Amino acid sequence: MSKNKRKLLVLARRDPLEAMRVAAGLTIFGHDIRLVFMGKSLAEETMESEHAELLELSDIVPETTVVDMAEFMDVLDENDLATALRTSDGVINI
Repeated sequence: MSKNKRKLLVLARRDPLEAMRVAAGLTIFGHDIRLVFMGKSLAEETMESEHAELLELSDIVPETTVVDMAEFMDVLDENDLATALRTSDGVINI
C-alpha cells in the first residue's frame, strides 16, 4: 500500500446523496472507501439515483446500520461499526 492510500469510512447520516458523491470522488485518489448509511431507510429514488450509479462504477459496496434496508445491503451491528471506525485511517461524517 502506498503512503498516500488510506482506508476511509464515509458515514451517510444526514445527506445520503452527498455522501455517495463524496465516497465515489475519493476513489479517484486511490483510497479504499467504505460507505455506511445511517439513521433512516433510503427512499427508492435515492437508491436508484445517478449518485448510486457512481458507487457501482467506483466499486463501492454500500453498507448500512438500518435493519429495514437489509434486503438491499449488508447491515452492520454495533460491533461491526466500531471495528470499521477503529480500523479506518479517517472518518467523514456527512
